[in-house]
Amino acid sequence: MICSKEEKNSTQGISQQSIDDIILRKTNNTSNNVFFQGKNLHAFDVIRTRGPSTEAQSSVVPFRAVRANEITPNIQNVVSTVSLGIQLDLKRIALKARNAEYNPRRFAAVIMRIRDPKTTALIFSSGKMVVTGAKSEDSARVACKKYARIIQRLGYGHAKFIDFRIQNIVASCDVRFPIRLESLAHAHNQFCSYEPELFPGLIYRMITPKVVLLIFVSGKLVLTGAKQRNDIFQAFSNIYSVLCLYKKT
Repeated sequence: MICSKEEKNSTQGISQQSIDDIILRKTNNTSNNVFFQGKNLHAFDVIRTRGPSTEAQSSVVPFRAVRANEITPNIQNVVSTVSLGIQLDLKRIALKARNAEYNPRRFAAVIMRIRDPKTTALIFSSGKMVVTGAKSEDSARVACKKYARIIQRLGYGHAKFIDFRIQNIVASCDVRFPIRLESLAHAHNQFCSYEPELFPGLIYRMITPKVVLLIFVSGKLVLTGAKQRNDIFQAFSNIYSVLCLYKKT
């Protein structure tokens, strides 16, 4: 390849320059291609020397630790109780009501179910009722009112809706890292009970708030015993910092 004197001087100066962009301009006395450092560079090509390309930078995902406020325990079950204020004939209720079953030899209560909200009620002859399966406190209240209305339509018009209470809230979550349960049980033996031969999870009884946690080696948690939703979130916030100290590496 034959190059003009002016072009030859410019190509020799390229290797000495430390600039970011090198622009090779096409002239009448040069050919279409210029070979530089073993690469075929066409006229008007730009060589970037500042670092990796934008695509390469976008493909790099930086490591980011998971924080406690990024994990939210999911409410799985809300158990509530209510009193109807009257005595009930369970056999009569079982014969007239839909989606109800009664076997006094096995359990001394009528088991009744509804679809919306999807819950199950245990109705006792004393007029007490236990409702389980709700996903929130509001759903539990609505379900109790629906069961009370069903009882009223079965001939108990004097049935009331009194003394409604949330007895237990059950939630679950995943901290996304494995846990050394043996070390945790040894360091917090006044709160923990861990017998892997009988049950694979560690039972942690928190005092404030009064919540029981089932902690598994996989990092999954079950929180139970809370009376209020805020107790679940507070208990998880308290235990998360402790679990981080016993993370498996």
